[in-house]
Amino acid sequence: MKKAAALVMIHGLMGSLNFYSPSQRIRTVAVHTPDLIGYGQLTDVLDPEITLAKQAARVVRYLNEQVDQPCVLLGHSVGGAVAMLVAEAAPERVRGVINVEGNFTLADAFWCRKIAGLSDEDWLAEHARLIANPEGWLSNGDISITPQRVEWARCALANQPDQTIRAMARAVVAETGDSAYLPRIRSIVERGTPLFLLAGERSASGWDLPEWARACARDYVVQKGVGHMMMLEQPDEFCRIVEDMVTGLERA
Repeated sequence: MKKAAALVMIHGLMGSLNFYSPSQRIRTVAVHTPDLIGYGQLTDVLDPEITLAKQAARVVRYLNEQVDQPCVLLGHSVGGAVAMLVAEAAPERVRGVINVEGNFTLADAFWCRKIAGLSDEDWLAEHARLIANPEGWLSNGDISITPQRVEWARCALANQPDQTIRAMARAVVAETGDSAYLPRIRSIVERGTPLFLLAGERSASGWDLPEWARACARDYVVQKGVGHMMMLEQPDEFCRIVEDMVTGLERA
């Protein structure tokens, strides 16, 4: 019997990618949702000097220890940047990358730049407001409020301490703003790593997607009727699209 393909999903600035139970929605693929440093089960591993490179190294370690075959990496938002760096660091462990509105340039880091620029006092106050008001967080993303979405939002917002978010925001600004960043991740695609792109209909126009990435992608799918948090709005459709990308790569 053929072994199921492995999909490793890397979360963004806030929240795990396990809150909507993707392993129950994607049945033909072995789904992994590891935490990055400072998140979820790794909250105690908090590093005030978090970098995207350290997060990528953590994922490479996870692949070596927990995934017994080359995998498809999915990275959402900030996780998209981490996924590309993992593919650069360990190409033998990566069959392809699904980049879900991942950070390519500083233009994709509006929220991170805002957080990184706040004083400690202002960020603590802002974080407290986020935690206390998941409904407001959903509304700011133009997401219709339902009890299930509020619960998922509450879980995502509480998945990591304020220090982790602040450290990751600063890392994103520093590293994606480096002039060497885009050439590095472009080289990953140019050497043949398959790239798939996924965006939400409401947020696609704000994704600063380089033309070379669009041109090199095996597929670029815009999920209808959703924004940047498409897996929270329409998890079944999100998982169907992702599963199609993974199985399509398997058949290629």
